[in-house]
Amino acid sequence: MVRLLGPDGRPVSSKQLSEEVATPTLMGVRATHMDGVASGLKPERLAHILKQAAMGNARDYLTLAEEMEERYLHYASQVQTRRLAIEGVAPAVESPKGYPKEIVDAVHELVDDPNLLDAIGALTDGIAKGYAVVEPVWEYERKRLRPVAFKWRDPRFFQFDRIALAELRLAVDGNLDGVPIEKPTFIVHTPRSKTGIPLRRGFARAATWAFMLQSFGLKDWAAFAEIYGIPMRVGKYHAGASAADKKALLRAVAAIANDAAAIIPQGMEIEFIEAQGSKGEAVFGGLLDYLDKQVSKLVVGQTMTSDDGSSQAQAKVHDKVRLDITQADCRQLGNTLNRDLIPWFVSLNFGPQDVYPKMTLPVAEPEDIKELTEAVARLVPLGLKVGQKQMRAKIGLSEPEDDDEALAPAAEPAPPAATPTDGSDPPAPPAPLKKATLSAHHGGCRCASCRAGTPVSLAAEPGEIDSEDELDDFLAEALADWQEDADPLLAPLREAIETATSFAELEAMLPQIAGRIDGAKLAMKLAVAMAKARGLGDVRD
Repeated sequence: MVRLLGPDGRPVSSKQLSEEVATPTLMGVRATHMDGVASGLKPERLAHILKQAAMGNARDYLTLAEEMEERYLHYASQVQTRRLAIEGVAPAVESPKGYPKEIVDAVHELVDDPNLLDAIGALTDGIAKGYAVVEPVWEYERKRLRPVAFKWRDPRFFQFDRIALAELRLAVDGNLDGVPIEKPTFIVHTPRSKTGIPLRRGFARAATWAFMLQSFGLKDWAAFAEIYGIPMRVGKYHAGASAADKKALLRAVAAIANDAAAIIPQGMEIEFIEAQGSKGEAVFGGLLDYLDKQVSKLVVGQTMTSDDGSSQAQAKVHDKVRLDITQADCRQLGNTLNRDLIPWFVSLNFGPQDVYPKMTLPVAEPEDIKELTEAVARLVPLGLKVGQKQMRAKIGLSEPEDDDEALAPAAEPAPPAATPTDGSDPPAPPAPLKKATLSAHHGGCRCASCRAGTPVSLAAEPGEIDSEDELDDFLAEALADWQEDADPLLAPLREAIETATSFAELEAMLPQIAGRIDGAKLAMKLAVAMAKARGLGDVRD
């Protein structure tokens, strides 16, 4: 019988892998039904819940954290935003150079399993609550021992050790300390958004106060609206009204709010007094808006992308902060899977290894496509070499297939041919014009054109000039040997800079080197270039 070994070289029981451990029960410490704690929550009760959680008794705290995602809509939205930002990252596999291809391919197959992607989403629950647990169910499938299912386990099914509050244990009936959990039975994710024990790391702990205050604010606003949201009805009767008339008027005033109709004795009237109910929005609405903004800062690190009235530029700046949080979340989640899943999968199928492939969740930096393409368009003509493969990856375009119709710039339309009006044959096209040689070269000119034996030419007629070609030739000629031409001008200054030991000494040497500076050669080069440029312009115009 083949022995199964874990990454530490110890044998693993196949029964341990195939049986579920943290199954829910109808009764006991892992009961599926638990009483809520959010209803009627008051400061004293909340303080007690948080104190007990800090001591390791986190059942009520975890229940409250779950109820908050059902009752506090803004908090639920922000938690979902942060969790989905992680789930939207495609996992990748990294392996050392020369690593066995069979193992790498098997890890790739595991990482691409949709069940694992669902498990990643379940593990992100630990960001709010402090920890999350997934139980993989191992079975032989396609000739390998692999997790065929990942079961999310309620965090209330577990507890931490009584001393350090750092070791997670499985809650069982009849044992107050619980029992140790064993790998690879569980994948435990304890994200680190702050230092401290896991039960104090989740941002749900800080959000509980905002949840309680917004609950108070909503109740007060509802009571305010109930009283001042409808106008006050005042019935007026004359001095000689009888008791029966007064009762009839009172009934009419009480019923008109719902019935919108009433009859009253003659001589009586009903007056509606409008209440200043709009002030409630300024008081209660301002409180709720403030709490929502604080929750946004707590969960996603900013408020710009979650609130109205933010400019696009502000949102782009603040989105960088959220990107940093997502990168940290993905890195920590990758570390969890590289500890609790990948090494066990490799060891159980291929035996213990010195090193193991790693699963990563790479978060790509958003690219400004417009800025990128404009920069490349400016730099490529200057000689920068840019690979098509890299550019396609940046802008998200794939290599076209052989049978794809590739996009291309539209061809410039040909000028229409002149049509004679007298019915005669159209005139023959003009013969090619001879190009006049530009004779502005001086003796011993060492420009690119003279050295190549091909002088720069100007067209005899403006229509014959190819502007781009002429400018390219002119630019190449003007820049030819520029270092040699500028050396007599710069050499004395360069020598003084290398000789001087201080700026004051260099400043004192400037009058001495002024007579040694020779700019005649460069001046001649510039004069010739200006003459040629003017000649090109005159012919063009």
